[in-house]
Amino acid sequence: MNAALRLSRTSLRSHKRRFAGTFVAVLLGIAFLTGTLVMGDTLRASFDTLFADANAGTDAVVRSTNVVTVAGEGQGTRQPVPTALAARLSAAPGVAAAVPDVQGSGQLVGADGKPIGGQGPPTRAGNWITDPKLNPYRLAQGRAPSAPGEVVVNRGAADKGGLKLGDTTVLRVPDPVPVRIVGIATFGGEAGMGQVTFAGLTLADAEKYLAPKPGEASSISVRAGPGVSQQQLVDELTPVLPKGVEAITGKAAAAESLDMIAGLFLDLFTALLLVFSGIALLVATFSIHNTFAIVVAQRTRENALLRALGASRRQVSTATLAEAAVVALAASAAGVLAGIGIAAGLQALFPAIGFPFPAGDLVISWLSVVLPVAVGVLVCLGSALLPALRAGRTAPLAALRESAVDQSGASRTRKLVGGALLPVGVGVTVAGVLAGPSLLLAGAGALLTVAAFVVLGPVASSYAVRILGAPLDRLRGVTGALARRNALRSPRRTAATATALMIGVAVVSLFTVFGASLKATMDQTVSRSFAGDVAIGARQFGAGGSGISPRLAPAVARLPQVEAAVGLGKGVADVDGGGRNITVTDPVALTGLLDLGKVEGSLAGLGSDGLAVSANEADKHHWKPGSTIRLGFTDGSERSFTVRAVYAEKDLAGDYLLTREAWAPHRAQESDTLVAVSFKDGVSVADGKKAVEKTAAAYGNPSVQTRDEYAKSSASGIDMMLTLVYALLALAVVIALLGIANTLTLAVHERTRELGLLRAVGQTRAQLRAMVRWESVLVAAFGTAGGLGLGAFLGWVLVRASDADGTGAFALPTVQLAVVTLAGLLAGALAGWRPARRAARLDVLRAIATE
Repeated sequence: MNAALRLSRTSLRSHKRRFAGTFVAVLLGIAFLTGTLVMGDTLRASFDTLFADANAGTDAVVRSTNVVTVAGEGQGTRQPVPTALAARLSAAPGVAAAVPDVQGSGQLVGADGKPIGGQGPPTRAGNWITDPKLNPYRLAQGRAPSAPGEVVVNRGAADKGGLKLGDTTVLRVPDPVPVRIVGIATFGGEAGMGQVTFAGLTLADAEKYLAPKPGEASSISVRAGPGVSQQQLVDELTPVLPKGVEAITGKAAAAESLDMIAGLFLDLFTALLLVFSGIALLVATFSIHNTFAIVVAQRTRENALLRALGASRRQVSTATLAEAAVVALAASAAGVLAGIGIAAGLQALFPAIGFPFPAGDLVISWLSVVLPVAVGVLVCLGSALLPALRAGRTAPLAALRESAVDQSGASRTRKLVGGALLPVGVGVTVAGVLAGPSLLLAGAGALLTVAAFVVLGPVASSYAVRILGAPLDRLRGVTGALARRNALRSPRRTAATATALMIGVAVVSLFTVFGASLKATMDQTVSRSFAGDVAIGARQFGAGGSGISPRLAPAVARLPQVEAAVGLGKGVADVDGGGRNITVTDPVALTGLLDLGKVEGSLAGLGSDGLAVSANEADKHHWKPGSTIRLGFTDGSERSFTVRAVYAEKDLAGDYLLTREAWAPHRAQESDTLVAVSFKDGVSVADGKKAVEKTAAAYGNPSVQTRDEYAKSSASGIDMMLTLVYALLALAVVIALLGIANTLTLAVHERTRELGLLRAVGQTRAQLRAMVRWESVLVAAFGTAGGLGLGAFLGWVLVRASDADGTGAFALPTVQLAVVTLAGLLAGALAGWRPARRAARLDVLRAIATE
C-alpha cells in the first residue's frame, strides 16, 4: 500500500497538468453545491431572525380557528375576529396589552405615478399599532397617523417610490385612496421587512379599507405582563376566548410564518439549485472519467512495466485511485471556499435585483462543508474506478506493445445492450405519456432513454463523426480529413467527451422546449377563451400588488366606446372538504367576453344561491345541474348552493363561478384580477384602448392591454424562469467544455510524436491549430446534436406527461434551438483554442524524438 501511495504521489508531481481539468470540474461542481447549501441555511436563518424580530414583543396571537387553505397558497385565509375582543383580553390575568391587528393588501403609488413593488414580495397595509413593543416597525421620522388619510410608510418603499415626509400619494386597496405621509418607519433597523412594502393607517381607516366590515381584525396581538411566559399567557387567555377563537404563542406564530415561506419558496428554491448542482456534477463525472481513462491508456506501458517488476493488480489500481482521491480532496476543499464566496455574492446580488431575501450573516453549518467534500470525493473516485480497475488488469506483456486500438465503437455488446435499451426506454416513455398520463412512468422511461444514449455513444460517434465531418474534407482539405480521423480514432473517448456536453445541451433544450410550449399554451388559451378587445390587469408580474378595483369594470362599461366590461374577482371557499379558488363575476356578461365552451344548464339564473362549475370538477365529483354543494366561507358560515350550470372551458374562468350577489355576505378585501372589455362596432382598438386607459388612470393606473399584449404578458414569467435556468445551466456547459479542452490537451500530449512528424512533412502551424480546433468542433457537434435530439424528446415528454387535461400545446422553438446549436459549435471551437495553440508551439525535433 505504501508503495502504491508513493507511486501516485510521484505521478501527481510529474503530471500535474493532466489533472488540471479534473480539478477545475470538481471545484466548480462542489462550489455550486456548497453555495446552494450555505445559501439555503443563510436564508432560513435570516427569515427566522426576521420573523422573530417581527414578533419579539408579541407574546401571544389570538385568531380564529376557521381557515380555508388552497393548495400552494401558504397559511390560507382566516376568519376575522372582533376588534372589541381586544378590550376584554386586556383585562385578563397576565396581560399587559392587547391590540387589534388589521392586515391586508395595499400598494403605494410612487411620485412618478407608478405602483411601488409587487414583483413577488407582498405589498402590505394595516393599522399602525401604537404599542411600541407590539409594533415591529419603529418611527424614524415624523409621527404616527391620527386622522383619516394619514399613513406611515416603511423607508424602503419611500426610497423606491421617491416619496418623503409630507407628500400626498395614493394607496391602492385596491380602490385608490388619497393618503398623506406623516411618518417614515424602519423594521429592525432596516429599511423594511426584506422587499415587502408597508403602509400603516389609523385603526378606523384600516377597518374601513382592509377588513370585511368595521369592527373586525385579522388577529389580536397580546403582550404579557412581567414574569409571565408566553405559554402561561396562552393558558390564561384560553378560558376567556369565545368559541372558534384560539391563542398561540408568539414563537409559534413566527414559526408558522417561517414554515409558510419555506413551503412556498425556500424549499423550492433550494431544491431547484440542488437539481442544477446535480446536473453539474453529472457532467463533471463524464469529464473526470474521460480524463482518467485517457491517463490510464497513456500509461499502459508504464503500468505493464510495474506489473512486470512485481506490482500487483491491487497496487496499480490503488495508485490510480489514490491520485483521484488527492485531486478530489484538493478540488473539493477549494470548491467549498469558492462556494462560500458564491453564497456571499448571491446574498448581495439577489436583493439588488428585487428578490425578497432579507439581510443576515452567512450561516455555514458543518453539513454545508462535510457533505460537498464527501460528494466531491465520491464523484471523483466513482468516475476513476473503472479506469483504475482497467489499469490493474494491464498485462506485463503490454510493455512490448506500441499502442492499443480502441474497438469500443465496434463493440457488439454495446450494440446489443444499447439497441435493446433504446426501444424499451422510448416505449416506456411513450406509454407514460399516452396512458394517463403518468409522470412516474414517463420519468422512468426517460432515464432508460438517457442510459441508452450513453451506452450507444461510442457506437453512434463513429457514424456521427463521419457524417458531421464529411463537409470538412471538401472545405478544409487534408486538415479537415485529419481532424475527422482523429475524432474517429477513439470512439469511446469521443463519446465520453461529447456526452458531458450532450447532457448540458439536453437539459437546456428540454427547458427551452418546455418554456416555448408553456408560452404556446398560454397564447392558445387567450386566443381560444378571450373574446374581448382589451384586458385590464396588474402591471407587475408576481405575487405582490393589490389587484384591481371592483368598481373599475362598471366605470369602463359606462364609456360610450364600450359594448361590455366585466371583472373577474377572486375568493376562496371550502368545497367538499378542501379549499378552492372561486371566481366572482357576472356570469351572463362573462359569456360575451370569455368562451366557456359548451354550457349545460343556464348561467342566467345563478342568483344568490346558485353556482356554475367546470366540466372537469363536475366529472370528478359526479355533479350535474340540480346537484347541491355545501360551501364553507372564511367568515365561518356554511351555505348550500345549487349547481345551475356546467361549462366546458375553464382556462380563464376557473373551476367555480359565483355571482357578486352570492359572494357579498362572505367577502373579505374585495378586488378583481382581470377586467375584460369589448368595444362597440366601428370603434377601433386604438381609440377604445385610449378611452379605457383614461378611465383606468383614476383607479390606480392598472395596465390596459390588447389581446396579443395580454397573451405576451401572461407568459412573461416563463422568460424570467428560462433566464434563471440558462444562468444555472451555464455552469454545466462550462464544465463540459473544460472536459473537451482537457481531453484534447491530453490527446496532444499523447500524439506528440505524430504531430512532430506532421510538422516535419510540411504541415504549417496554422494548419496544425486548425486540425485540433476542428477536431474539437466535431466532438462538440456530436454532443450538441445528441443533446438537441434528447432534449427535444424529453421536452415533449414533460409537456405531454404534465398535461393532465389534454389542453396544452407542444411547440418546437426552431430559432432558440438553432441558437443553442450555434452556441455549442462556437463553444467547441473555444474549447479547442488552448490545446491547438499548445500543439502548434511544439518543437518539431523534440516532438519526433518523443517516446
